[in-house]
Amino acid sequence: MNILIKPIITEKATNDSELFNRYAFVVNKKANKLEIKNAVEKAYGVEIESVRTMNYPVQRNTKFTKSGMVHAMKGAYKKAIVQLAEGDNIDFYSNI
Repeated sequence: MNILIKPIITEKATNDSELFNRYAFVVNKKANKLEIKNAVEKAYGVEIESVRTMNYPVQRNTKFTKSGMVHAMKGAYKKAIVQLAEGDNIDFYSNI
């Protein structure tokens, strides 16, 4: 089971990483906090202090257009915010 799907690189997440040493990831919906902690430590070689998770539900959307009704759906996902130990950091841009 692949735990880490992708890092979240938004303005808010980047600000959190610079100020508070917290990083955000989209993770597998069935992963628990211990599995997420072990996966991040193994992938990036850092020490984790805490993990917080959030489950986002499916978002359905309907629009009325000239060609009729358009239905859209944004899938559900789980987000994890990882607090690193003092002195550790993750560089997402090193391999670009």
